[in-house]
Amino acid sequence: MVQKLEDGLNPRQRELWSGLTSPEKIQAYLDDIPYSAEDINRCPLRVLQDRKAHCYDGAFLAAAALRRIGYPPIVVDMMAEPTRDDDHLLAIFKRDGLYGAIAKSNFVGLRYREAIHRSLRELVLSYFEDYFNVEREKTLRAYTRSLNLTPFDGLGWEWRDEGVNAIAEQLWQIRRIALFAPEVTATLSPVDPRSLAAGLYGSDPAGLFKP
Repeated sequence: MVQKLEDGLNPRQRELWSGLTSPEKIQAYLDDIPYSAEDINRCPLRVLQDRKAHCYDGAFLAAAALRRIGYPPIVVDMMAEPTRDDDHLLAIFKRDGLYGAIAKSNFVGLRYREAIHRSLRELVLSYFEDYFNVEREKTLRAYTRSLNLTPFDGLGWEWRDEGVNAIAEQLWQIRRIALFAPEVTATLSPVDPRSLAAGLYGSDPAGLFKP
């Protein structure tokens, strides 16, 4: 019976896991595996076993890997315009008091952020221009306060899909912080065709939100 993430790994997977020794290496691993278009959440153990992930899976894997190298396991959910796009989950880390992020995404621009941001809001806003849907609409509207996953360790979220699902439900309950007033979002310009093509480079069409 699996009692911790490492218990479920074979020798090759354990070696790979032990090699994720920096935020940059964690991001490189997520970039190297396919995007999952499946409507299921994988715990970090299953991500390592199946070698695929979507943004929730990737953020939980990154949070677990960050904790292993001394960072707290913290996630932040970014919220899109309702009915127009998916939300997007980040794993957050700090260096010298500055915020950075690790993420798995079907879009090129919604992945890693260097630890150069002075506040969580500043970090989230760095995703704004790259957060768009296939209709060329810029859709980022809000974000949650940061959620430390340590209090949820009793759910076994590192090695049980059910634990990840329970935390995903919790994320919908915590406070959301709006980024803009409605009158601001009403004036947003559409994404230009070159930026759209660049953002969709290498994406899996099956995993794209259809407004």
